Amino acid sequence: MPVKPSVLPPALAQLKSATDAEQARRGYAHTLREILQQPQSWGGTAARLAGEAVAAMLRELLAARPAHVVFTGSGSSLYVGECLAPVLQAALGVPCLAIAAGTLLTSRRGVLPPGRGLLVSIARSGDSPESTGVVDQVLAAEPGYAHLAITCNAQGQLATRYRDEPRMHVLLLDEATNDRSLVMTSSFTNLLLAGSGLRHVGSGDPDPRLAEAAASIAGALLERHGDALAAIAQHPVDGVAYLGSGAASGAARESALKMLEMSGGAVRTLPETFLGLRHGPMSWLDEDSLVVAFLAAEPSVRGYEYDLLRELTRKGLGGRRIVVGESIPADVLGVHGLGVELPGLYALEEAQQLMVHVMVGQLLAFFRCLALEQKPDAPSQGVLTRVVEAFAIHGTEAGR
Repeated sequence: MPVKPSVLPPALAQLKSATDAEQARRGYAHTLREILQQPQSWGGTAARLAGEAVAAMLRELLAARPAHVVFTGSGSSLYVGECLAPVLQAALGVPCLAIAAGTLLTSRRGVLPPGRGLLVSIARSGDSPESTGVVDQVLAAEPGYAHLAITCNAQGQLATRYRDEPRMHVLLLDEATNDRSLVMTSSFTNLLLAGSGLRHVGSGDPDPRLAEAAASIAGALLERHGDALAAIAQHPVDGVAYLGSGAASGAARESALKMLEMSGGAVRTLPETFLGLRHGPMSWLDEDSLVVAFLAAEPSVRGYEYDLLRELTRKGLGGRRIVVGESIPADVLGVHGLGVELPGLYALEEAQQLMVHVMVGQLLAFFRCLALEQKPDAPSQGVLTRVVEAFAIHGTEAGR
């Protein structure tokens, strides 16, 4: 069943209705389109997971009974892995962890579990130096590892370089998810959804309708809360703390990166767990800080999160607050809080909940970028590039 298109609130509708020339002048055309296309695009990724060829490939990889699954990537792609690892470990009963590609390049022997494993390389373009550098290194030094590349770019090195390598398998997403903006938005959530397909191997093939409920809730997020997020982004803020527990800490890290990238570094960010905030990072908050809290579905975990938010209120830490979840108690919102109520969120699989949480981070960063008169499609001109520039891959002793 096709996903019903979202009815955009005024803040987004006005931006979308601007002429192509105006969107290009303000530098947001790609980013806006890619944020808004997410609910529709998830259906395509879910259908791809349900296709026989992909389902058979994933079954084959797990039928080999890897002793561990390692997700790797850089930047946003690593945070996809950080979202996936706890979810898949709980579902598969196999140790799963996320390791930065740069860490594997410099310190593989100290961080990569030895023996029989599955290395899942996650990348939008597949052309970053670390992407192939890690695969080359692990193929040569770790014969017990099978490889799965999940990427959005059919022409990228991850998708093309290993066609004659039997240990490499590729899950290629639709070209529309290969974001043209510098910042990853629809590529992030679709890579996350694609990686979550591994959890269905043991319980049956993924249903192509897998993402319909998530898409509906994401549409409600845009319609009901887009204007409120835009309004908060208009307020001067010197820093934003993003809080998430367990797998949601990956969503917090990704949301923090979106704000840092799109503000060109003008807004400092702090991703942290709710319980970790007490151990020093709480001192980072001041009256001009914004706190964004992604509440967990598990009631016992939410109890810890509520306690932390109430403590921030008692201590007068942080200014405005955005709390994302269901049935949010009024007293955890603080004095100037926005409750992003999303009925049905906790009925979703955990990876899909994180896709929706990350959309909140994307929208907040996008609106703040525009408020700062920066260009979301290419912020930090001269500093960041869409694909990390080539650099030498050294055969360090640590990585051998």
